[in-house]
Amino acid sequence: MRKLAALSVGFFGLVLASCTSSVQQPMAQNEAEMELQQKVDAFASVPLKSNIDHLTDSERAVLGLFFDAAAIMDDIFWEEAYGAKDEFLANLPNDTYRDFARINYGPWERLNGNEPFVQGFGAKPLGANFYPTDMTKAEFEAWNDPLKESMYAVVRRGADKKLVAVPYHEAFAEKIERAAKLLDSAAALAEDAGLKKYLTLRAEALRTDKYFDSDVAWMEMKSNRIDLVVGPIENYEDHLFGIRAAHEAFVLVKDMAWSERLGRYMSFLPELQKRLPVEDKYKSELPGSESDLGVYDVVYYAGDCNAGSKTIAINLPNDETIQEQKGSRRLQLRNAMQYKFDMIMRPIANLLIDPAQREYVTFEAFFENTMFHEVAHGLGIKKTLDGKTTPQEALVETYSSIEEGKADILGIFMIEQLAKLGELSGHDMMNNYVTFLAGIFRSVRFGAASAHGKANMVRFHYFQEKGAFVRDEVTGYYRVVPEKMAEAVSGLAHDILVIQGDGDYKRASEMLMKDGVVDELLAADLAKIQEENIPIDIRYRQGKEELGLSKK
Repeated sequence: MRKLAALSVGFFGLVLASCTSSVQQPMAQNEAEMELQQKVDAFASVPLKSNIDHLTDSERAVLGLFFDAAAIMDDIFWEEAYGAKDEFLANLPNDTYRDFARINYGPWERLNGNEPFVQGFGAKPLGANFYPTDMTKAEFEAWNDPLKESMYAVVRRGADKKLVAVPYHEAFAEKIERAAKLLDSAAALAEDAGLKKYLTLRAEALRTDKYFDSDVAWMEMKSNRIDLVVGPIENYEDHLFGIRAAHEAFVLVKDMAWSERLGRYMSFLPELQKRLPVEDKYKSELPGSESDLGVYDVVYYAGDCNAGSKTIAINLPNDETIQEQKGSRRLQLRNAMQYKFDMIMRPIANLLIDPAQREYVTFEAFFENTMFHEVAHGLGIKKTLDGKTTPQEALVETYSSIEEGKADILGIFMIEQLAKLGELSGHDMMNNYVTFLAGIFRSVRFGAASAHGKANMVRFHYFQEKGAFVRDEVTGYYRVVPEKMAEAVSGLAHDILVIQGDGDYKRASEMLMKDGVVDELLAADLAKIQEENIPIDIRYRQGKEELGLSKK
């Protein structure tokens, strides 16, 4: 068993201890606020921009409506993650607290295991604000309600104190209707037929919590130059059961030329599925043939995707029926990737990677690794081998971390296979391997409360045990061992695919319990990153003015 470091507070943890002495109290407060300001500053502030000179007046008007609808999703997510936002922010001591609360959407620090940073708050409820805080798992399991396991309903207590499920379109009725009307207006202005259809259906979906038709319409869009991902989508916020989807929005501008260049990789999905390093029964399903790979600039984040660490790629829809029939769309957020590479990845590599291998850390490899991570979500198995359930249902709260780990490792596996097929001419896998290793240090900092953070902890320890990298005891530098890396990629891919195919909750839990931790060695290296004041992530100055929408 690994000896764990004492990380109850963590690298970015904050101890807001109360002092009984009236003399000591101001000093303690000042020190706490200074430390909190350092936490705020650890999220590098950058303007979220894109060139929109090529867009028509109509497209610009539609973008403006997208911003307004996204802002409503942000407000709904506050309710799901915490509760009453305005009252909470107003009662905080100063703007430093308010800045950090806005980053975290509440009083709990997302990249530090959801530790509270405001006095008077205890541990974050595992179910966030989706469930009554006094509800037990036994009570939930004994409860009988047709919406009990709906992704699109909150659980509340009725007048009789018994559990009741409230559909999102009722729980957030006023906000949902305003957002739906904005989408109706955007649909009326949209010039692209596919976008017009999607927005019309998405408005209806918000009003009914029936998303299938709008998801299909979103999949079928091909020629639109602007895009909006909006609604309740991912279940990361529900740490209790991994059921409830949280509201979010991305406003996007598509790079048509880059998207066309990358689209050809999607035709290789059936061949890549056949090459997965598992028995045939774990790869018998065929990935959807209509999957789409595109490059975008993101110009607005709202809600779930804006909480804590910022998303740099999107793989949707999550509906496994649609994935089986049509595949999915993988959206690479190039401007967000570039920010993170320049401000975080490169400095981390210069600090921890062996100087002889730093040349292999490139933005191109970072882009590829991220891109194929999203593609890899479509590979593997969508139903457990017994045919009774899906991996998500079988693995419950462990699913998100296991699925993110699958996508990470299969992304590298796919690049290896495409290189072998001659589709990546002049390609050097060392670029991907070393950039991948540096990326682990970036993502581990997201913490155990993040599915991505935990997945990277598992991968770090697996690679460490397999000798895929070595650490110089004198310099502390890490060096990739390429032949061992290839073996480790195949081995971990095998283990995760089998866990999902078998729906093996016990093995998934054991993997995360054993390897989803920060041991003393990793803790020391993460401390180096903190000491160098390398940003932990990005926060954006975003809005219509930043994009220049108010000028024309």
